[in-house]
Amino acid sequence: MSYSAKIGPSILSSDLACLGRECVRMMECGADYLHLDVMDVIFVPNITFGHPMVECLRSCVGPDPFFDMHMMVSRPEQWVKPMAAAGANQYTFHLETTTNAGNLIKEIRESGMKVGLAIKPGTTVEELAPWAGQIDMALVMTVEPGFGGQKFMEDMMPKVSWLRSQFPSLDIEVDGGVGPSTIHKCAEAGANMIVSGSAVVSSDDPRSVITMLRTAVSEAMQKRSLDR
Repeated sequence: MSYSAKIGPSILSSDLACLGRECVRMMECGADYLHLDVMDVIFVPNITFGHPMVECLRSCVGPDPFFDMHMMVSRPEQWVKPMAAAGANQYTFHLETTTNAGNLIKEIRESGMKVGLAIKPGTTVEELAPWAGQIDMALVMTVEPGFGGQKFMEDMMPKVSWLRSQFPSLDIEVDGGVGPSTIHKCAEAGANMIVSGSAVVSSDDPRSVITMLRTAVSEAMQKRSLDR
């Protein structure tokens, strides 16, 4: 087993007027990485920020925090080099946005970033499978991308379970409606990278929530190992 439990607060749930400080606060509370949502109004009906903001955040937090860029954009190939230059560590694009995933994966790697591949709820996991051996992480969306605060879609868990059974060493991330009340379903299905927005960021005690989420994933991983 080469993967580990990792918790990544979604900084879009933060106080956007104090984003740099909020990123530092999340890392100090024990976050393993930071999840940054980039939206372009075309692929999803919302808009957030681009590479200039990422560059500012990198300057603010220093070189160590791992930036997982969730690129909810219609032309992901357009932003690979700018995001790499801005300090992104992982570039997660949506399978639905490209007809040439192989070339995009190659370009991301050549830019020095890890590769994440995301699928919306309506996309089958079998469509992602051909690329699983070429990526670092698969992201299974557990809400429709574009807005926070949506209800967790438990019927996405079979996708996670299938990926874990077919690709035992792959990092598998879930994003959308994940918090203390839904983490056990994600962990038992086999997710090891957990994106959590308001459940962590808006908590009175983010450190405790992050610890609870990580413990749930670690315990599920240990049980899976023993059951083999």
